[in-house]
Amino acid sequence: MSNSSSKSDSIIIFDTTLRDGEQSPGASMTLDEKVRIARALERMHVDVIEAGFPIASQGDFESVQAVANTIKDSTVCGLARALDKDIQRAGEALKNANAGRIHTFIATSPIHMKQKLRMEPDQVIEQAVKAVRLARQFTDDVEFSPEDAGRSDLDFLCRVLDAVIDAGATTVNIPDTVGYNLPDQFGKLIYSLREKVSNSDKAIFSVHCHNDLGLAVANSLSAVMNGARQVECTINGLGERAGNASLEEVVMAVRTRKDLFTANVNHIDSTQIINCSRLVSGITGFAVQPNKAIVGANAFAHESGIHQDGVLKNRETYEIMRAEDVGLTTNRMVLGKHSGRNAFKTRLAELGVEFKSEDELNTAFSSFKDLADKKHEIYDDDLQALVTEANLETENERLRLVSMKVCSETGEKPNAELTLMFDGKEVVAHSTGGGPVDAVFKALESVINSGTELLLYSVNNITSGTDAQGEVTVRLERGGRIVNGQGADTDIVIASAKAYINALNKIMEPGERAHPQAADV
Repeated sequence: MSNSSSKSDSIIIFDTTLRDGEQSPGASMTLDEKVRIARALERMHVDVIEAGFPIASQGDFESVQAVANTIKDSTVCGLARALDKDIQRAGEALKNANAGRIHTFIATSPIHMKQKLRMEPDQVIEQAVKAVRLARQFTDDVEFSPEDAGRSDLDFLCRVLDAVIDAGATTVNIPDTVGYNLPDQFGKLIYSLREKVSNSDKAIFSVHCHNDLGLAVANSLSAVMNGARQVECTINGLGERAGNASLEEVVMAVRTRKDLFTANVNHIDSTQIINCSRLVSGITGFAVQPNKAIVGANAFAHESGIHQDGVLKNRETYEIMRAEDVGLTTNRMVLGKHSGRNAFKTRLAELGVEFKSEDELNTAFSSFKDLADKKHEIYDDDLQALVTEANLETENERLRLVSMKVCSETGEKPNAELTLMFDGKEVVAHSTGGGPVDAVFKALESVINSGTELLLYSVNNITSGTDAQGEVTVRLERGGRIVNGQGADTDIVIASAKAYINALNKIMEPGERAHPQAADV
């Protein structure tokens, strides 16, 4: 078949932040957080939102179901292994979706078939076909992925794809599961598959690239140039190990280099990129590095005198895209402590935040007033952090901070005294430490004795200025389970206490969520 494309070709953007992105250690999201991110993706006009892996746990099932019940303009997708129970569970979760897709997969590389599946190639094809046929009983939109396609035999891949397309797969996704391929190699693989698979014209070819060698975006773009018309990606490149192809980089590369791409992403509202990036970063606790392409704090900054002079004379001397195109503006709210509830509610609605009840609105508005007393200027980023903070406080709150007194003095050992509510009872904790934050954490542990290991303590300023809120991420590990905790406050020690308490509440939750790729799910 021909690999030519018309100028009107549109690239389907398939976002898997809520599924593959959540598989990053410590990046788990609550149901409400998943819905908030899904709404942000919908506002960006993302075509497909992969909401999770319904069979993994009851929590995953309910999250996919909630996203399916909420989203109207994007297709909502659920992941399923090529097993009956997985596919049936995905079908149940997507039952009320305005547009639903089941994405089923099975490994096809020699090492995976032999070592993981312990199946012969013909058995793999048989199971793949059976899975696609079963998925078609729930929806006409079925995607199939040969896991580890990047290390699979080409002729065998062709046999698998031929069979699943005949069985009813409307999208076939070629994953570089371990990030092993190089751009030229991967592009040629897509070209060859489209040429050799006899019924390739009956399905959309998709790619899902991992970033182990830093080539996920390059491989995805090479695939697009060779006929792929769906790219699977995540906000901020979030994902397992080194992450996935970054949605914002794929979109802006295609949009900026229209001279090279015959396909387009014109339907994507790129002005929503920054807002979505910051939302995902705030919810997951995975900070965006300052020099990250498109969404990093320095992405549109110029310090060199030569660069500054050139940009002032003509922006295009050193900028290949406009900051406004990705939603980067002054981003300042003109609300303050004298602003009313309606103005507050309206601005949050513009940011995609909706309140379930008047009580929820009143609580958030009260927090806004408290923040306005501490900060002269309130930014949209402050509001996003405020809403995230409010959501954190309603989660399984066995442990809550009532008050805190910390003393840090030259020549004296820092000490902390905390009043806490733990399982409905008030307790007081004291401790000293190497610094005020260390003293606070040790005081908390004197009450909880969680048995966790602190893997990460990270502080980021939400906005600029000495009165900026600090956003703290704490990552704890216990028995192989990793959780993130977040906290925000204009006082960084209080923010640290909130983050540690949030992480402790998560680690104490009953019932550990299964990893979405766990073999014994």
